[in-house]
Amino acid sequence: MSQEKSPDFDVLIVGGGLAGLSLAVGLRDARLKVALVEAQAPRRPTEGWDARIYAVSPANVRFLRQLGVWDRLDLSRVAPVARMAVAGDAGGQLDFSAYEAGVSELAWIAESSLIAEELWQTALRQSNLTLFAPARPAAVSWDGTAARLTLDDGRALSARLLVAADGRDSWVRGQAGLPAHATPYNEVGVVANFDISRPHLNVAHQWFRDDGVLAYLPLPGDRMSIVWSTPDAHAKELLALEPATFCDKVAAAGGRVLGELSLITPPAGFPLRLIRVPRTVAPRLALLGDAAHGIHPLSGHGINLGFQDARALAELLSGASPWQDVGDEHFLARYQRARKEEVVMLQTVTDGLRRLFREPLPFLRAVRNTGLSLTNRLGPVKSRLIRYALET
Repeated sequence: MSQEKSPDFDVLIVGGGLAGLSLAVGLRDARLKVALVEAQAPRRPTEGWDARIYAVSPANVRFLRQLGVWDRLDLSRVAPVARMAVAGDAGGQLDFSAYEAGVSELAWIAESSLIAEELWQTALRQSNLTLFAPARPAAVSWDGTAARLTLDDGRALSARLLVAADGRDSWVRGQAGLPAHATPYNEVGVVANFDISRPHLNVAHQWFRDDGVLAYLPLPGDRMSIVWSTPDAHAKELLALEPATFCDKVAAAGGRVLGELSLITPPAGFPLRLIRVPRTVAPRLALLGDAAHGIHPLSGHGINLGFQDARALAELLSGASPWQDVGDEHFLARYQRARKEEVVMLQTVTDGLRRLFREPLPFLRAVRNTGLSLTNRLGPVKSRLIRYALET
């Protein structure tokens, strides 16, 4: 009787975004054969500034440092956040400071491409990782011993565990039949980078406005980035403006706290959705990052959730005993349990805040702004919020 062929890999990751790459690099010291399939070729250094900016929490800076990635970044392109100033739509104020929290910074603002490029370079040096890039999956199936993936060029791959890190519209998740409940916000996140005429002093600003939530994020030097989460119609208007008019609109919306603005990168927009995925594991399958959840950007935690997914799954897989089947659903359930509470809580709180500040009723306007200012004066509550943000 012929013996069944062993799977080609222990772990096969589909998707080379930040979460997928972080998982791959996080498995560099594991006794596991790892593969990564990504539609784009490995990133090379880019010129100019990337309009997609992330606020990376201290917990995830530590994670990226453990991966050997953070200290290799060009830190002249990264800005610390020393203070966060939040303003309600009727006078409410909430301020967080690194000094009050006893830390050196609340977060670091970094370009998506900057982190991705270094993750790619680290992955390319990894001895237990096989890269298939550029390559796209064409078909997938699962059986008792392996997940089997066929690429669009006909190559066949198999693995004990398939990890879907292929984004919020995850193809792998759909093929596996795992439900995802998407709720459109009917909003667009408008992003752009600017030169500024007044120093930002490493302060991040956020305004809850009638036309959405506007955030100013400090960049190195006299520069800053925005995320303006705003209804579809208003976003369309903003994106159609001439550069000078767009700059004036953004400056006025922020009370001109950074003076006059001039564009570094043209504005871009991406639709916003809440995505809840009840099951993030199945036999020989785990979901990671945006394939496992979607969250409104007002919390700034979308990428941080993805990094923490990668950290938790890498720790679980790296700690597996030699006899352990890493694709076993009971084994993978530990990962699902470890991540579920944090993801659900952040989704619920963020979605609730967004709904609360979109409600036009006058008495709710008063309540929410009073709540912001009251929280600002309640030291223990405020400290707990800061600590949670630092560790997420």
